[in-house]
Amino acid sequence: MKVSGFTIVKNGVLMGYPFVESIKSLLPLVDELVVGVGCSEDSSRDLVAAIGDPKIRIVDTEWDPSKTKGGLLLSEKTNEVLNLCQNDWCVYLQADEVLHESDISEIRRQLELYEQDLSVEGLHFAYTHFYGAFDTIATSRLWYKEEVRAIRRSSGARSRGDAQGFRIPARRLFRSPERRLKTKPARATVFHYGWVRPPKTMAIKSKLFHRLWHGESRDADFESFQYEHIYGLKKFLGTHPSIMLPRVTSQDWQTVFRRPLLGCRMSEIRLWVSDLIERVIGRQPWPHRTHD
Repeated sequence: MKVSGFTIVKNGVLMGYPFVESIKSLLPLVDELVVGVGCSEDSSRDLVAAIGDPKIRIVDTEWDPSKTKGGLLLSEKTNEVLNLCQNDWCVYLQADEVLHESDISEIRRQLELYEQDLSVEGLHFAYTHFYGAFDTIATSRLWYKEEVRAIRRSSGARSRGDAQGFRIPARRLFRSPERRLKTKPARATVFHYGWVRPPKTMAIKSKLFHRLWHGESRDADFESFQYEHIYGLKKFLGTHPSIMLPRVTSQDWQTVFRRPLLGCRMSEIRLWVSDLIERVIGRQPWPHRTHD
């Protein structure tokens, strides 16, 4: 069994993405890794090339700055590199997502287990979301608990929206609707570091990422950034992927969460009620679903 990996990155250094760590965490799992690199204003491409692994195939991609509706450019570029993968099993990571080395063998085992079962179209992964600092995680229902990251290319799965997940496209001939993938658990966790970086870097990231959704009309809104206090923050008690430890140990900022002036928000009360129901019945009510 051979496995392809794929990912995209643009301005990864400017936005503080751990994209090098992400790529390195995926390499032990795959036989090839297609990296789509957009024309960047930093050294992103040079850093990918400097990894020096022969499995990596860099593809230079053109990002049309006029396509700023709903982050759709991200799924477009993701599908471009997916099309270049040579194997049926394809594993995707975003530039702020990292696999733990202890999970690699289990992911491989699950891929092998379902290799001949074409009814399984992908694997879904659990998620740990870091927020503000490397020792803090976000756990409310606003943060998805799992997502599809391994797909069978022959299923026709495509990245959609802002590239958070995958769907099987509608078949117009039969007027079938777009549907979720039929997946099995990967029995592994994706560590998501999209919301943990110095506030100044987070301001730059927010500005550049906002352009992918709305253009440049509100650039001035991101001249400063401060992490807000959000419901569901907890202390992280696990271990980070070893590839991330240099970043973790070099954290040089202190996170002071800004609290709302009027105290508890109605949205936080709703989240608290959802958590209470989950503790009582043992599962999340109306969960975020990305697969069947």
